[in-house]
Amino acid sequence: MPDRGGGPTGPRMRVGRPSRRVRTLLMTLGVLAVLGMAFVMFAGFWTDWLWYRSVKYSSVFTTTLWTKIGLFFVFGLLMSASVGFNIWLAHRLRPPLSAMSMEQQSLDRYRMGIAPYKKWLLLGITSLVGLIAGASASGQWRTWLMWVNGVSFGQKDPQFNLDVAFYAFDLPWYRFLLGFGFAAAVLSVIAAALTHYLYGGLRVTSPGARATAAATGHLSVLLGIFVALKAVAYWLDRYGLAVKSSDFKATGNWTGLRYVDANAYLPAKTILFCIAVICALLFFATIWRRTWQLPVIGFGLMVLSAILIGGLYPAIVQKFQVQPNEQAKEAPYVEKNLAATRQAYGIDGTDVEEYSGVSETTDKAKLRKDADTTASIRMLDPNIVSPTFQQLQQMRNYYAFPTNLDVDRYSNEDGAEQDTVIGLRELNLAGIPKNNWINDHFRYTHGYGVVAAKGTEATSGGRPVFTESDLPSKGDLGEYQQRVYYGEKTTQYSIVGGPQKEIDYSDDSGEKTTSYKGGSGINLSSPVNRAAYAVAFNEPQILYSGAIGEGSRILYNRTPKERVEAVAPWLTIDGDAYPAVVDGKIQWIVDAYTTTNGYPYASRTTLGDTTADSLTADNSQRAVVAQQNQVNYIRNSVKATVDAYTGQVKLYQWDTQDPVLKTWMKAFPGTVESKDDISDSLLAHLRYPQDLFKVQRELLTRYHVKDAETFLSGSEVWQVPDDPTNTSGNAVPPYYLSMKLPGQTEQSFSLTTTLTPNGRDNLSAFVAVNAEAGTKDYGKIRILKLPTSEPIDGPKQVQSQFNSEQDIAETISLLKRGDSQVEYGNLLTVPLDGGLLYVEPVYVRGGGLKYPLLRKVLVTYGGNTAFEDTLDAALNKVFETEGSPPPTEPPVDDGDEGTDEPPTSGDPTVQQALEEAQKAFDEGQQALKDGDWEAYGRAQQDLEDALKRAEDAQAKADGTGGSGSEDSDQSGDGGSGSG
Repeated sequence: MPDRGGGPTGPRMRVGRPSRRVRTLLMTLGVLAVLGMAFVMFAGFWTDWLWYRSVKYSSVFTTTLWTKIGLFFVFGLLMSASVGFNIWLAHRLRPPLSAMSMEQQSLDRYRMGIAPYKKWLLLGITSLVGLIAGASASGQWRTWLMWVNGVSFGQKDPQFNLDVAFYAFDLPWYRFLLGFGFAAAVLSVIAAALTHYLYGGLRVTSPGARATAAATGHLSVLLGIFVALKAVAYWLDRYGLAVKSSDFKATGNWTGLRYVDANAYLPAKTILFCIAVICALLFFATIWRRTWQLPVIGFGLMVLSAILIGGLYPAIVQKFQVQPNEQAKEAPYVEKNLAATRQAYGIDGTDVEEYSGVSETTDKAKLRKDADTTASIRMLDPNIVSPTFQQLQQMRNYYAFPTNLDVDRYSNEDGAEQDTVIGLRELNLAGIPKNNWINDHFRYTHGYGVVAAKGTEATSGGRPVFTESDLPSKGDLGEYQQRVYYGEKTTQYSIVGGPQKEIDYSDDSGEKTTSYKGGSGINLSSPVNRAAYAVAFNEPQILYSGAIGEGSRILYNRTPKERVEAVAPWLTIDGDAYPAVVDGKIQWIVDAYTTTNGYPYASRTTLGDTTADSLTADNSQRAVVAQQNQVNYIRNSVKATVDAYTGQVKLYQWDTQDPVLKTWMKAFPGTVESKDDISDSLLAHLRYPQDLFKVQRELLTRYHVKDAETFLSGSEVWQVPDDPTNTSGNAVPPYYLSMKLPGQTEQSFSLTTTLTPNGRDNLSAFVAVNAEAGTKDYGKIRILKLPTSEPIDGPKQVQSQFNSEQDIAETISLLKRGDSQVEYGNLLTVPLDGGLLYVEPVYVRGGGLKYPLLRKVLVTYGGNTAFEDTLDAALNKVFETEGSPPPTEPPVDDGDEGTDEPPTSGDPTVQQALEEAQKAFDEGQQALKDGDWEAYGRAQQDLEDALKRAEDAQAKADGTGGSGSEDSDQSGDGGSGSG
């Protein structure tokens, strides 16, 4: 009989071999292919290292890299050793001889065939499973770093009295180890069984015993290890109940123990753990007993117990104990879920106040005055007016503004803060006169300047009142570095600083050029660097182009969110990065979150769904960048900045108490700066982030109640309404607005939203959070809860009311005449003296205009609705007051008291300007009647210009000097200045 470890002997048949030349060629091609693949891998590694070093976050790269390498080799070697050892042991335990059955004769052919290659086959199998296991383990680098660096939460779960850190940091790592152990056990069992079968230790059809004693003992130990791991899994499952998800009609995605978990699943897991331990011991005992009878019986008992105790018994408890009296049974566990969820999402300090929704004030004059002081009502909708900025301030086709502009706060001429709509004039490659590699990557490399406008005003022609405009930009923001090399629309690489000059901007004197001096990017003077980037970007010209020389640097990863995500891959990034002028620089401000999915009892939410609204539906740039989409804990723990010129990234610790951030700061020391390092000028522009507020408002639709009975009844469930200003069917976005809530003495920058009852359109609540960083109430959420007995109109009903009133409908129809389009701006809600004031700007793209202009304002309060040209006029009509008269020229006593003509000066220049103003006014009214919006816009601009000339002439005549120099500096191309 052939030895099972032997192999074939004797002479071998010689076959034709290729010639030496062919072999040399094939070997050369093989070596070149290997070198090519090696350099491609090297290029990816090298360019990543160079980028991280250029932004001074090389420690992030090295920590991540060494962690991945360590996990890869440790777990790869463990898996290889486990499988390889069991194959070797099974081969060593093979029987020396076996009966010559048909089965063994068939296997002999395979044994003889693989005999010469046994070592290579063993090496190949172990290497393959090791590579797969190592690659899988390296993907767990975040889990490892959180486990090894985890800090205490200082809070314990109510069931097992363990610190939350056990569930957030420890349990995920233990589960990974358990999963790895199961995989190693299963693969070892399979590999050992196949080896035993191949070499006769296991027999299927041969006469005699089905397994040798050695094979029985070997496989029993492996199966015992598997069952022991199952026992550990049952024990961990007990703690897993605290973070287990389940659908519960009252809460949706419920997390934590319910009655059936605590009273059925928990004891069942403990019993199954004991049974699994006993079963594992029976498998281990097979080493001495040499029979599988008892282990098989034990394993069958464990499976049966898992079905009866782990499945059937909890179902019986749920059916016959919980369902007949669900509220009483679940109430204690709901209270735990309420407390944990509110704490995990930072909504535990929310104040809920009753609000009537109906004003009890009868003094219309007081209401009118309060409307001016309660809120700085923003007429400029940042999500509508980007085309207006584009038309009036683009200046060159190779510039563009983002689709959605941003709202910030800047000081006005009086030193008071005002809501400001702001956008950067970023590079627009689609507008380059001629697209080629040099133009796209060398000459057109950056945008230029900030454009800002007052949020609460518009000119009489409906244009923004710009406070920063023109090219180069000038206005209220002072001197700052205007070049924008890093921005939301800057998505491809540029090569700067070398022999090729860049287009800076163009003015009346011609084209200006520049060369980048920001110091960021990677130097391309090295041939190795050029070759690496030629491969990484699949662009051979980088390797040999004469446009690259001494001083050339390549800039990439240029969007703010992209840069922050790269230097802090453990953060979730808010969808809306916004620019601010801080200390002479344009800084992108990026809000970032730390999250976990392991907060016990806290219900989960899906970030991609809860942060979606009508603005993110068609704008991927506004989407949250989530490291994990399912979370049940979130904190705005980091404020990040990205310099628009140098690309410098800074991370600031914002939430100093967040244990998740502290854990990551231990893992990546030196990457996050102290909160105290935030300058006052930067602090003035920090705000409460939108995506966090959207997550919180979604949770508040259910978790605003604090008692279990109301929560379980579902009578107080709210919903986020759809945006009534468009037909997208997506949620209404929250709005930034400077306002004061009931009980407050002054306005604060706030983020607001409305909520409606589940399935209905009337208003349930108005929610606002103090968004002004640096104030003591920053992050304080207040809910004004409306009565259910007297329904108050919600946003959709208010919009419907606007559209259904006959006078308004006729005017809207008139506005839509010809090629005109009507666009509704943000529907703002303002609590005012017990009632609710709704304000909505209405924009028109009239005639040949490609951009929207503010033409009308819709206002409603207490059932009164107005649709007027200006906010003041609409408020006056709603509150039935005349309001303050518009400013006029100072009257001049010309001895003619009975005339109806406007007062004039003796200066003929003033008289001429006023006559031109009257003419422009008449032309505008006629154009309005004709529905010619283009002519109306020209007339309104002529009216503004004529009144400005009259004002300057009068001031000059009075000896006070001109009054319009500052305003004239703010005016942009095409009459875009302030009115």
